[in-house]
Amino acid sequence: MRKIILISLLLLIFLVPALAEAKTVYVAQIKGEITSYTYDQFDRYISEAEKANANAIIILLDTPGGRADAMQNIIERIKSAEVPVITYVYPPGAMAVSAGTYIALGSHLIAMAPGTSIGACRPILGYSQNGSIIEAPPKVVNFYVSYIKSLAKASGRNETVAEKFITEDLAIDSEEALKYGVIEVIANDVDELLEKADGMKTKVPVRGEYVTLDLKGAEIRYLEPSLKDRVITYITDPAVAYVLLTLGIWALVLGFLSPGWHVPETAGAIMIVLAIIGLGYFGYRSAGLLLIILAVIFFIAEALTPTFGLFTVAGFITFVLGSIMLFSGGGGVDYLVSKEVYSQIRLIIITIGALLSLFFAFGMAAVIRAHRRKAQTGKEEMIGLSGEVVEPLVPEGMIKVRGELWRARSREGETINVGEEVKVVGMDGLKLIVVREKEKKLEKENINEVK
Repeated sequence: MRKIILISLLLLIFLVPALAEAKTVYVAQIKGEITSYTYDQFDRYISEAEKANANAIIILLDTPGGRADAMQNIIERIKSAEVPVITYVYPPGAMAVSAGTYIALGSHLIAMAPGTSIGACRPILGYSQNGSIIEAPPKVVNFYVSYIKSLAKASGRNETVAEKFITEDLAIDSEEALKYGVIEVIANDVDELLEKADGMKTKVPVRGEYVTLDLKGAEIRYLEPSLKDRVITYITDPAVAYVLLTLGIWALVLGFLSPGWHVPETAGAIMIVLAIIGLGYFGYRSAGLLLIILAVIFFIAEALTPTFGLFTVAGFITFVLGSIMLFSGGGGVDYLVSKEVYSQIRLIIITIGALLSLFFAFGMAAVIRAHRRKAQTGKEEMIGLSGEVVEPLVPEGMIKVRGELWRARSREGETINVGEEVKVVGMDGLKLIVVREKEKKLEKENINEVK
């Protein structure tokens, strides 16, 4: 027994250090415009690496630039990361220009593949109607010059070249970037990057101190973007977002010009919301809420103007998509909850969406129809009923309605004899106001003739 215990202790002594030395590097791809969704992706990917206590996370970056506020948020997230963040401009032909350059300069290490470029950071305010660039005023340019120089200075990179990225709109390739001290590594692929970066010190502190990268022999784990991330990357393309917005407006106009069809305005509303999401002002959660609000509008529209299920289907689809956006961001590991819980939530989302669709399609529609229907109790119940005079109306007397005796008065004050048929046209307290049945018929005939 003692020998078994001794052997177990020896195994633990030798195995624990071996397990402790296991190395892991996460690799994730960021491609397309820099938007609020890009920040969400950075945050999730870095958080996943932090949870696994990875040796580093490599971001494969390929971007033409994007929103300045999202870019600054990404840089702040990198600064607060508990693992080294390596920005790798990859694959060959990729770029990290404009906002992508700032993100790279804020990273712990920068690598580039051959045939890639970095720089061209001059800020602009947008584009005019004829497509020309709207230049940023000098104070905006000066701010970003100061900002990019501070990033370069904090990481010990070339401040002069960083400044020229803005003032001269300079763009350089990987060889020039390495030569001028803008980046640290040129690598053909991730394996070569790990080999060359192993033993290097981070250019920016991690958890308050500079870290020597220990990457040799590390296990590589890829974080793949989900279908949703790919769709978001597609619609955040400015050209695609603009086309969606234009088509959506045309569809709404067509719908208003051809009322009763409802298909154009439904498609138009969806396209406009997608265009707004594509403009990059929202993160995944805000975009999810926007889609859910659109779904509620569709449900209410179905209840108010039944369309044989068109609005219900549109509401169900947008509700499910919006709900999924609230709980997940894409990839195999970027859930805000665990995979198991998310699988259950997804089923609940679809079930609730279906129940809501049925409720608004049938339940709410029935309630609204009931409210519109003529009341069947009290005073309103009596109006329109026919009766027979059992005591002469001179102008008051008694009539029988539905087998019940009621005190009644003729509306015009004339005498109506026993046995004549009358129609109830109003009430005065518990007294019925009536007219001869033939008078009621004459009124209807006159109305029809006027029509």
